[in-house]
Amino acid sequence: MSEITIDLRLVFKIPDSGLTINGLIRGLKEASSEIHGAMVSTLMKALEERVIEQKLEQEPGRYQRNGHQSQPRKLRTSLGVIAYRFAQLRDRQQGGTVVPLVEALSIPAYDHYLEETMEPSIGLSVHLSYRRATSEVERIQGQSMSHTTVHSRLQEFAQSHSPFGERKAITFRYLLVDGTKVHLQGPSGQDLGQAEMRWALASLGPSSPFEPVGFWINTDWAEIRKELEERLDYQKIEILFSDGGPGIEENLLRAGMDHQRCQWHGKRDFPYLLYADGAKKPEQRPLLEKLKSIPAMHFTKAQLEQLRPEDRPFLEEIAQKTQQGFQDLLNALDPEKYPKARTYIQNLINPVTTFLTWWLNKGEVIPLNTNAIESAFSQVCNRIKKVGKRWSEQGLLNWLKVAFYKIFKPELWTPLWHNEKEFPKIKLLSVQASCYWSGGITQI
Repeated sequence: MSEITIDLRLVFKIPDSGLTINGLIRGLKEASSEIHGAMVSTLMKALEERVIEQKLEQEPGRYQRNGHQSQPRKLRTSLGVIAYRFAQLRDRQQGGTVVPLVEALSIPAYDHYLEETMEPSIGLSVHLSYRRATSEVERIQGQSMSHTTVHSRLQEFAQSHSPFGERKAITFRYLLVDGTKVHLQGPSGQDLGQAEMRWALASLGPSSPFEPVGFWINTDWAEIRKELEERLDYQKIEILFSDGGPGIEENLLRAGMDHQRCQWHGKRDFPYLLYADGAKKPEQRPLLEKLKSIPAMHFTKAQLEQLRPEDRPFLEEIAQKTQQGFQDLLNALDPEKYPKARTYIQNLINPVTTFLTWWLNKGEVIPLNTNAIESAFSQVCNRIKKVGKRWSEQGLLNWLKVAFYKIFKPELWTPLWHNEKEFPKIKLLSVQASCYWSGGITQI
């Protein structure tokens, strides 16, 4: 470990009157790119000279100084644009030209934008369009780049980071699945219509958050089950949470696993089934009131959390009234007149009341509905449907990987960019500054 000292002289023009702290900071901020550029270039020059001297000493006679590159190379960094003419060596043994500092600092051969420069724009692309993200970064940091550059670098970043590896060592107990429609496009913007985007989240149990364990496009639930079994210890999962969509229960529910249907989806979907059976609103009203009167359909997680062991008789009564309420509703649904709605309620009864039996059998509070858990996905769905609107399948999957880190696991975002690998870095040891006025020297 060695030390290097930079003597930096800055000359500022100070207004004779009217200067405020905001004006001082703003002026320094506008100059920061030039200041940082001078510092980085000076450090690179010193490091370059040391690297060249080492090469010349280690292999005498092999290398010969060969001036500098004819044009400065521009490196766009978070500190500003660095223009630098790299020194060259001629290799007498192998022939050709060597650029020692490029090799020593692992400077990308073709990329003008260094990886760390891309973090703000890629991070903002999770919430904004690529164009808006780049313009916002340019406004705040003065970093100008095209939206296509951000898009391509996001794809590269996502392909080199896979958040959904094998996680069987983690004892997940809850699994939540859901999906939504997305609009896809092919090469040259070809409209491919809508496709199903599906996701799965898992949790360790009560009081533990749900986290994504997979995203899929145009993949059926049977294939998703296979991938989840490879990824998770599926035998340890005790409860499946879902809205009861087609194919979920048949493919994802293993023997011994309970299914909790979402209360909110159950109440929301019932009127659609009645309408599909030909029932108009006036005819639906008494049937909807029967569903609404069932105790389990308006019970809340907060009420469950307040229960004590001595409240068991109360909850047993709620469970009994719930079963009776569903039976009354089934009796009111003529199978000839309401075939779809009646089948829906028959399939809803047990899964939507799992939270009752779970508390009675284990004294454990589980979520009653999935819409609160899915709230984080509102950011995802809004970005996908309202901002991007049409996506390529791979482009959407890559974007979802970035969204995983930025929205669902923000604590991993900064380490991914700055600390993913332990690497040597320079460290500031001390700062000394003097300010020269026409009336003398003021030591800071």
